[in-house]
Amino acid sequence: MPPLAGKTMFISGGSRGIGLAIAKRAARDGANIAFIAKTADPHPALPGTVYTAAAEIKEAGGRALPIVGDIRNEDQVEAAVEAAVELFGGIDICVNNASAINLANTESLPMKRYDLMQNINTRGTFLVSKTCIPYLKQSKNGHILTLSPPLNLAPHWFKNHVAYTIAKYGMSMVTLGLSQELADDDIAANCLWPKTIIATAAVQNLLGGDQAMALSRRPEIMADAAYEIFKKDARTTTGNFYIDEDVLIKAGISNFDEYGYGDAGKLQLDIFLDE
Repeated sequence: MPPLAGKTMFISGGSRGIGLAIAKRAARDGANIAFIAKTADPHPALPGTVYTAAAEIKEAGGRALPIVGDIRNEDQVEAAVEAAVELFGGIDICVNNASAINLANTESLPMKRYDLMQNINTRGTFLVSKTCIPYLKQSKNGHILTLSPPLNLAPHWFKNHVAYTIAKYGMSMVTLGLSQELADDDIAANCLWPKTIIATAAVQNLLGGDQAMALSRRPEIMADAAYEIFKKDARTTTGNFYIDEDVLIKAGISNFDEYGYGDAGKLQLDIFLDE
């Protein structure tokens, strides 16, 4: 039986990009996927809705519960988790995927954008994790996985976009704290970050368009790395800041050409990672 067959994943975001790729990879094992996202109607600049994502998850072999909601809203998150538990019987994996990005410097950043990043990234990770914990405690191999970077305190990562750095590092700090808080409950809490930029709508729209996309890898590399983490024993796999390529190398993968979006020989190192 595949490792994630019958397991239930609750994921924030998931209607597109890395979140959807992670969901579809788990679905190939026959996993149940519940996901909360705001995109109920097609967006002119962003592909996919919760409903198109659910169709892709089902086609991949899983069961899907798409939930239209906002992870900034505690009542909506609680209702979404309860709906997942009612339909699927529990939660085994919590993925903190939802994230907001704005790379403006301090003077240029409106406070509403600062608040948006803090509320989705750091507070959202805390809220979604907190709400899933009672059910993860009942799982035989409970995992929390947050898509956030290693805590690299080199000053240059704060220089140009201190607000975004705080918001992303907040996700990592929540997860690191949970790894210790939940150690006696046999729940793993880890972070996963890509070595290179990933071909997503954020890269297309915010980080350089087609030129940046050509220097990217496909979201499937993050999905395959996440899958390897979910297979691990939660009791002995917690408190890690994983990098996708490193995870896959340890899993025996040496050729990464299949993940290339453009020219696989020319890739851009992702933000928050130093050579």
